[in-house]
Amino acid sequence: MSFVAASPLTKSFTCPHCRVITRQNKWGYDLTGPSRPYDEYEVEKATLQLSCCEYCGKVCIWCEGVYIFPNNGNAPQANPDMPEEVAVDFEEAAAIYMISPRGAAALLRLALQKLMIHLDQPGKNINDDIKALVAKGLPLQVQQALDIVRVTGNNAVHPGMLDANDIVTAEQLFPLLNLIVEYQISLPARLTEMFDALPEGARAGIQQRDGRK
Repeated sequence: MSFVAASPLTKSFTCPHCRVITRQNKWGYDLTGPSRPYDEYEVEKATLQLSCCEYCGKVCIWCEGVYIFPNNGNAPQANPDMPEEVAVDFEEAAAIYMISPRGAAALLRLALQKLMIHLDQPGKNINDDIKALVAKGLPLQVQQALDIVRVTGNNAVHPGMLDANDIVTAEQLFPLLNLIVEYQISLPARLTEMFDALPEGARAGIQQRDGRK
């Protein structure tokens, strides 16, 4: 599923309400605090922005260009076939992504390690785990995507490790996790379901051809 993060610099992005990529109409407002009875306190001027989705008509709120509402993460949704123990960290990362990208990156790295373990890999060296999955049929492009995540940023990282201090890591890890789940869990399940729906005679013939019992 395509996803475009909400940004004050883009005219269209994935609506946090309806999840449709569409144009967002924007308006700006200047806000100041009340002068009385709080005139003994210094009140800073702030700019509030609203963006309205052309598809569902619901509004998002921004303050000084920072997205603040609705607080549902402004990140891709987890693949519905994602293992529960992995999805918990994925969804928590999504919930804090806008306010703490580095915290989200750390949670997503943990989710990726858990996913590797779920896929019968050690979960100690992500690069080695992905390489093993590629040998089992995971597209080479996924390994390349991981390498992009691993080396992105100004700070050097150790081979096979993801830098949780790199705020770009979180943005790239969301779709990478979903992609691995799609290829390793969702697609095999759908193919098995389709095969099981074949007539019994046809399945028996295929199994006999392939030397399976």
